[in-house]
Amino acid sequence: MVGRRPVTGSPRVRYAERGSSWWPLLWGPSFALLGLVVELSTPGPLHLPQWLVLAVLLAVMAVPWVRARRRFRSVRLTTSELTLGGESVPLGLLALPEQPPSTDAARVLGGGGTVPRGMAEVPLLLHHTDESGTDAGEATPAGAGTVVLAWAADPERLRAELVALLRSE
Repeated sequence: MVGRRPVTGSPRVRYAERGSSWWPLLWGPSFALLGLVVELSTPGPLHLPQWLVLAVLLAVMAVPWVRARRRFRSVRLTTSELTLGGESVPLGLLALPEQPPSTDAARVLGGGGTVPRGMAEVPLLLHHTDESGTDAGEATPAGAGTVVLAWAADPERLRAELVALLRSE
């Protein structure tokens, strides 16, 4: 196979972003604790069970939000593939553009319509192959592939890792 490395065990992770940490689960209980402290410092009845229920409820409501961010905003580059959100692309299908391409109509990898907020784009060229291994996709005028957008919070580091991996093939 041209342009692909033989698989020699599990691929090594070269770059990774989790998409979100779990600490936002503490926001709700922190607000509930703040409300309890305010209630303790003022005259009147104490509503401890309600504050506890509110703390648990807000933490539970944050779980789907954190899980979605971890699923759809994660970035992982291994020695064999680039995974952005829910989409994985083998490195053998990717190339680095020699000149900065126009990214106006480029497809965003990862399943979203735009680059996620807080992330920066990394333009790449994607080669489409059919079952026979021949180029079957729309090509740019240089014949290099279709422009697609990868994204990362640290685009310089992702690009540097991609350069190291794609230039060594």
